[in-house]
Amino acid sequence: MAEPSTVARPYAEAAFRLADAAGALGKWSEMLGALVLVAQDERVQRAVADPNLSDAQAAGIFISILSGSLSGEAENFVRVLAENRRIDLLPEIRVQFEALKNEREGVVEAEVESAFELTEAQVADLVQRLEKKTGRKVRTKVQINKDLIAGVKVVLGDKVIDASARAQLGALESALKA
Repeated sequence: MAEPSTVARPYAEAAFRLADAAGALGKWSEMLGALVLVAQDERVQRAVADPNLSDAQAAGIFISILSGSLSGEAENFVRVLAENRRIDLLPEIRVQFEALKNEREGVVEAEVESAFELTEAQVADLVQRLEKKTGRKVRTKVQINKDLIAGVKVVLGDKVIDASARAQLGALESALKA
């Protein structure tokens, strides 16, 4: 069986092409986010999983819940997903869509873990340094992780910059064992 990311890719690319052609990447991002929220609702999941529910009815649930929030193209997109029994891929489709959107806009996502709450000035300084290092606009998500002891850990795409006390202590331990 194929990985969900592999199966979701053509749908994400199709949504991206539709959004890009219409100059509506931001709007599509919002619509996909809303669709994911609906798809994660337990009641919706139970309803969509009902074998007696037709594809059109499954799509209709999403379209009616988000009435007025979806463009005609997005409603058609939901219908295609329902017909192909791919509604469950909406979260992965959104992740891949966002990656394509970020690539187009020259943005990279940075997940920042800090042992303590960072001030706005500290976050701004970190963002400025990351933008200088990557040459791209950086969008951050900051989380507190007390296990780091002190410092920060930054995940930037497939790169990890671990400047935490925990990582430094681990490196010291390895050096002492050698």
